[in-house]
Amino acid sequence: MADPTLGTPAQLRDPDYTPPLAKAIPLGVQHVLAMFVSNVTPAIIVAGAAGFGFGSGSPDFPNLIYMLQMSMFFAGVATLLQTITFGPVGAGLPIVQGTSFAFIPIMVPLVAGKGVDAMAAVMGGILVGGLFHASLGLVIGRIRFALPPLVTGLVVTMIGLALVQVGVQYAAGGVPLRGTEQFGNLQSWSVALVVILVTLGLKFFTRGMLSVSAVLLGLIAGYIVALGLGMVSFGAIGTAAPFALPNPLHFGLEFTAAAVIGFCAMAFVSAVETVGDVSGITKGGAGREATEGEIRGATFADGLGTAVSGLFGALPNTSFSQNVGLIAMTGVMSRHVVTIGALFLIMAGLFPKVGAVISTVPIEVLGGGVIVMFGMVVAAGISMLSDVHWNRRNMVIFAIALSLGLGLQLEPMALQHLPDTPRVLLTSGILPAAAIAIVLNLILPRQLAGEATEEVSGGHRGHGAGLDPADR
Repeated sequence: MADPTLGTPAQLRDPDYTPPLAKAIPLGVQHVLAMFVSNVTPAIIVAGAAGFGFGSGSPDFPNLIYMLQMSMFFAGVATLLQTITFGPVGAGLPIVQGTSFAFIPIMVPLVAGKGVDAMAAVMGGILVGGLFHASLGLVIGRIRFALPPLVTGLVVTMIGLALVQVGVQYAAGGVPLRGTEQFGNLQSWSVALVVILVTLGLKFFTRGMLSVSAVLLGLIAGYIVALGLGMVSFGAIGTAAPFALPNPLHFGLEFTAAAVIGFCAMAFVSAVETVGDVSGITKGGAGREATEGEIRGATFADGLGTAVSGLFGALPNTSFSQNVGLIAMTGVMSRHVVTIGALFLIMAGLFPKVGAVISTVPIEVLGGGVIVMFGMVVAAGISMLSDVHWNRRNMVIFAIALSLGLGLQLEPMALQHLPDTPRVLLTSGILPAAAIAIVLNLILPRQLAGEATEEVSGGHRGHGAGLDPADR
């Protein structure tokens, strides 16, 4: 229930209302705390996959600090596009933007073991994918039919499944230790388990800020334990610059077919995810449906925020669903509250020492946090799939898409004879699964031959927008 001292019920449902500043600032900071860990984690994963050193003596370490810095800065910039709006760009709603997990399975194969030189192709893909994403704002209302819960739920589930391995690797000591005696030692797992247990305890047995910030506080608890065990080094903080502005074309730009196709394909899915977040905000915060203008503006801002990020060496942005839930919990619909949070992110992004502090977090501590986060991604996908009418037709579509998508991801050598571009795209897992599900859902008849109209045992029919087009 919302605090009555924040304003009247009508005011709290108004995106243009500004609560008293003494309460608006803590509410804005709360939004930052809810998304902070998720926002910086993709940069660490991609940098690690590329082979960036995590120690201050590594020649690529400044690039890791820069990526962390830009993750914060451009999350704030993209959020301002949504809250302040610039012409048709932006929804004028309290939408929090942040670095997207969805693109990680596309980025990791592009950079795996290739060092900083591979980042130029990633940035080229981000730029083109972001512009393509923005262009979807012109037609987003007319293409939603192609992405029912059967498809979107499968894609979100695949994203989580593609990432859970990373969480376990980090908790066990990180990829560089894999295959050595140090990998998976008791100390590494003990630290990771502290993060998981503290996160669960705070999430389920506390309320308010403690519950909202459970992952962040769990990481802090793990960090304290790791510090006591001598696993933390502060050398990087002293070498980081006190202040730095974004650097245009920091990693350069290179346009490859694999990156461009991969980012455009995922932008399509990300655009629909944004539509869902916009609808969740208006329903949860104002008790109404989102307007076409809000959906269009949000899609424009989402895509342009991503495109600009690519020009400065940052990763793709998307709307953050956890902050949608926070709005429903607080009952405060004010976009100006989120603007305050965006300004905090921008300020943090201008000070590289903030990124240097983040880089001191041991990989095992981060592993405990991402195990929780990536597991929640899988759970969110399964929740979306609960709206599917599980007749035999939809079960077959799901089975084929999941089997081929996940199978090719687990055994990439099965496609070793293909050229590089199709091999990278097909072994991402997500893209083949999404493509198969979309195509089969559009071309297959409503029911398999001889199938009765009744639901199969254990299935149920969703309501309203939750139905597949074939089930309506």
